[in-house]
Amino acid sequence: MRLTRKIIAAMLTIFAIACTNFVIFRIAPGDPIRMMFRDPRVSAGQMQAMREKFGLDKPLSGQFIAYLKALSRGDLGLSFSHRRPVTQIIAERIPKTLLLVSVSLTIAVIIGVALGAFAGWHRGTRTDSFILTVSLTLYSIPTFALGILLLLVFAYHLALLPMGGMFTPASGLTGFDYVKDVLRHLILPAFSIILWYVGEYVILTRNAMSDVMNQDYIVTARAKGLKEFHILKNHALRNALLPVVTVTGVNLGFAVAGVIEVETVFSWPGAGRLVYDAVMKRDYPLLQGVFLLFAVSVVLANLAIDLIYSYIDPRIKRK
Repeated sequence: MRLTRKIIAAMLTIFAIACTNFVIFRIAPGDPIRMMFRDPRVSAGQMQAMREKFGLDKPLSGQFIAYLKALSRGDLGLSFSHRRPVTQIIAERIPKTLLLVSVSLTIAVIIGVALGAFAGWHRGTRTDSFILTVSLTLYSIPTFALGILLLLVFAYHLALLPMGGMFTPASGLTGFDYVKDVLRHLILPAFSIILWYVGEYVILTRNAMSDVMNQDYIVTARAKGLKEFHILKNHALRNALLPVVTVTGVNLGFAVAGVIEVETVFSWPGAGRLVYDAVMKRDYPLLQGVFLLFAVSVVLANLAIDLIYSYIDPRIKRK
């Protein structure tokens, strides 16, 4: 029963987001047909024909009904700028975004949890203060600002890494050489995300570790004469990871949507960059499709974490 209620709530949330998407992008200023035809020689009749082709000649109520009918069939419409189905365009971009997000979050979790646990275990020391200060600083800087700083230092001044893109154009690389080229292009955008999320995970793990250190079972473990590393690994850290697991699941959904800034700065050809291009061209179907995907990823991540949290924490499962 609890599972059914949560699934229904998630479906209603996605439906509400889909409706909001339709309204938001149509009240934005700018004519998408005029953006498609910047040539002043294009006649009014040609522009009207394109409006009819894309259904923009209908009133908003008619457009909304057509949008819901197409959405019920899994049809996200035809992109104004690409003249291709939105589902095909998104399907091409999502793997590139997932590569960036998965690599960045994995490294950020490992480094952030390790530093946070170390700082929490040595709370109140100079080491703890230093790690916490650096983490708060990184967490306060937007990802696009971190990206610009990394570009200026490592790509422009030192010329150690590429300025942007996912691979070197017209290089003709194949096999392992192509993989190495993609990894070189991945370093800077990935580190822009890693540095920001490391700050979050350090703060979260450090605070969770500080709370755990005051629990009675830690005092009991020390009274039994267990080694400090054994207490840290088998008792303190395992319980401190509960909120980290929760935030990681939520971050996975938000990170897919949050890479818009990083992908724009580094010209990474993923879904985030696709949003920027679609906004510039007032491509309603493409914007609706990508934002719906982002919203669904966040909702499903929240739903998954909510459902599996009881299996992570036995205390909740017993309740």
